[in-house]
Amino acid sequence: MPVAVPPFETFYDTHKDEVLAFLRKRVGRERAEDLFQDTFLRALRAYGALEHGEHLRAWVLTIASRLIIDGARRQRPTEELVVEPGGEDARPPFEELAPFTDGLPPKERVAVVLRYGYDLGYDEIGAALGSTEQAARQAASAGVRRLRKETS
Repeated sequence: MPVAVPPFETFYDTHKDEVLAFLRKRVGRERAEDLFQDTFLRALRAYGALEHGEHLRAWVLTIASRLIIDGARRQRPTEELVVEPGGEDARPPFEELAPFTDGLPPKERVAVVLRYGYDLGYDEIGAALGSTEQAARQAASAGVRRLRKETS
């Protein structure tokens, strides 16, 4: 039996802190505020079409991730990559994986990035892709096989 979709206010209260932290970690405090608003505005627009309330966390984090990706694609690098104090590269996982995954079909690319970049479970990836856990597992596996072929 499918899980009922909670009222939007409940959904928002449940996920707002995690989404904001997710965005701040990836794009910084200033940019995160704008993306946070865009994320929940897009979620609100699509909320009425949801058929069940399963995997809402993965769904909203996917919206936020896609906004980050879209913004990164629109921007041209204007300066050198800055390494954060402590020597760690602060790039988000989708940017780290981009050189490897750009040649993959879109569904496989998303599955690989969400699985290996964000460590999401296949059930959450399936929800983000609008498919099943098994389809997400197959997409990620097919993407990894393609990457292995290209590098060998």
